[in-house]
Amino acid sequence: MGNRSAADAGGLAAGRAPGLGPGGAAALAGGVLLIGTVLAGNSLVCASVAVERALQTPTNYFIVSLAAADLLLALLVLPLFVYSEVQGGAWLLSPRLCDVLMAMDVMLCTASIFNLCAISVDRFVAVALPLHYNSQGGARRPLVLIGATWLLSAAVAAPVLCGLNDVRGRDPAVCRLEDSDYVVYSSVCSFFLPCPLMLLLYWATFRGLRRWEEARRAKLHGRTPRRPSGPGLLAPGSSLPEGPCCPYCAPPDAGVAAPAPEPPPPPQARGRRRAKIPGRERKAMRVLPVVVGAFLVCWTPFFVVHITRALCPACPVPPRLVSAVTWLGYVNSALNPLIYTVFNAEFRGVFRRALRPCC
Repeated sequence: MGNRSAADAGGLAAGRAPGLGPGGAAALAGGVLLIGTVLAGNSLVCASVAVERALQTPTNYFIVSLAAADLLLALLVLPLFVYSEVQGGAWLLSPRLCDVLMAMDVMLCTASIFNLCAISVDRFVAVALPLHYNSQGGARRPLVLIGATWLLSAAVAAPVLCGLNDVRGRDPAVCRLEDSDYVVYSSVCSFFLPCPLMLLLYWATFRGLRRWEEARRAKLHGRTPRRPSGPGLLAPGSSLPEGPCCPYCAPPDAGVAAPAPEPPPPPQARGRRRAKIPGRERKAMRVLPVVVGAFLVCWTPFFVVHITRALCPACPVPPRLVSAVTWLGYVNSALNPLIYTVFNAEFRGVFRRALRPCC
């Protein structure tokens, strides 16, 4: 993310002359492939939700916001990052552009994790307080939460644009965050606080969802059709039909009388019925653990290395390790569309129809 530092005090650029060597060529090829994959996959996600009514659910609105963060990352951050990697980690552009790159990187990575947190909050409320969820806000709730995630993300990144990086003795050949305290602050706000909260909410959500489905299954299995005790006998509570011969006997062709209709449910039961979680929402929720797991696998190494360098400047951290964990974090932006394709049948069907004319 924007907390990335291409070099520490010694620098990734130390001992490597700028230019397109074998490492630079590999970085260029990998960067072009990554940018193209991120743009294609996440554009397809946004277009699918926009045109397919079945995909327009609250959970998928957050997924579109997450895809938008990945698209902006591919357009605004990755080209400059790849350019720096091609130059051997050296920064040959203006320091002001470096500050913009760092700020955008911080904001977009923070927006990704905050969007995942917003999904966890929205799903928790939907499962824990379904009546409140269905009666309050409606379609506005996802939009409010999405707006809040982007505003908070911009607030975390704003100090970089306000001159935080303009320190005395700054090396113009290195693009990094210069203030160690801000590195710790942004890492805590962007990752180390939201992740435990998000995991706790998801645990509570899926525990509640499991209980809800078990109760629903038990209720369905508990319903048995009423059977009459013998031929020609009336079901309890049914009215007696009148025949021409015997006003108290069933007509010869009546056979087995139909059971009486069930009385309407009480108001409380009707309220619970309206509180059911739609099937599409339950299906969409099943893909979320995979999305969150992929995010944690891709970004945890980066943040561990990143905060270690800030808290322990003397600790030896190989420059190649810094570059590797940074690339791993950016690869996450290309993974989410693949996850939706594999684990979500509705997305998979829309993707297949969209790509069919091209194949």
